[in-house]
Amino acid sequence: METLRYLQHTLPPLAFELIKLSLGLILLGAIFLPLEKLFPLHPQKTFRRGFAADLAYYFISSLAPRLLIVPMSVIALGLHFFYPIALHQWMAGLPLTVRFGTALIVAEIGFYWGHRCVHHVPYLWRFHAVHHSAEQMDWLVNTRAHPVDMLFIRLCGYVPLYLLGLAQPMGNQVDMIPILVTLIGSMWGYFIHANVRWRFSFFEHLVATPAFHHWHHTNDGAQFVNKNYAALFPWVDILFGSFYLPRFERPTKYGVNEKLPQNLILQLVKPFAENHSKKERRQVLPPDRDMPK
Repeated sequence: METLRYLQHTLPPLAFELIKLSLGLILLGAIFLPLEKLFPLHPQKTFRRGFAADLAYYFISSLAPRLLIVPMSVIALGLHFFYPIALHQWMAGLPLTVRFGTALIVAEIGFYWGHRCVHHVPYLWRFHAVHHSAEQMDWLVNTRAHPVDMLFIRLCGYVPLYLLGLAQPMGNQVDMIPILVTLIGSMWGYFIHANVRWRFSFFEHLVATPAFHHWHHTNDGAQFVNKNYAALFPWVDILFGSFYLPRFERPTKYGVNEKLPQNLILQLVKPFAENHSKKERRQVLPPDRDMPK
């Protein structure tokens, strides 16, 4: 700890943040790499195709949410002017545990619809397709996300928190609620992408698991895609009719029909440069979805 404090005071902020992220990566690897070797769902190499790019995405995905600070500050400030102060005062008076539990549910529903939206809106899908391009699943695939895709989905979850006064209800400078929601969601994401064969009986209808989320990434056929959008609570998918989790089957194929470039820079640039023609957009969409009229 003393070493970290020393580095924090002597290094530029970005350099110190990269050191922290590197330590976090080592810790995550120490947890998930042995688990995936001991309990693999699919036999595969640790250094699979795309592993190096996903390492880079780890740092990009960890730093990108900082871009939300300015828009969320503007949104939070605006909502304080347009919504009754009594609502925010009441929210501020709730116990932290109650406010946090409510915030998890509200954010999850927002994330769900943001996630569902990027699967059905052609322009947004071209960014989200980067995440679904992984043809082998493991814990590190969690980090493979285009910044535009990540920021859009997170905004969909965070805005309702500020709208209802669950985050920064009295305009405090520091509020633990959005921090905790982000932390839990990020950490759980590594678990549900992991290449492990564990099953959890009826708990799989309550809390997201690898078995649940792997079906979201399947490319086994049109009848299986566009399912299981929830990141934490599968019952949200049950509620909105997108739940799919057979008891004995498992996905055999992952990825998207379109072949994305292996080069990281091209993956980041391609969604902006894609042709807007109906023909090309159909190639990017999941195979069972038609273009909006």
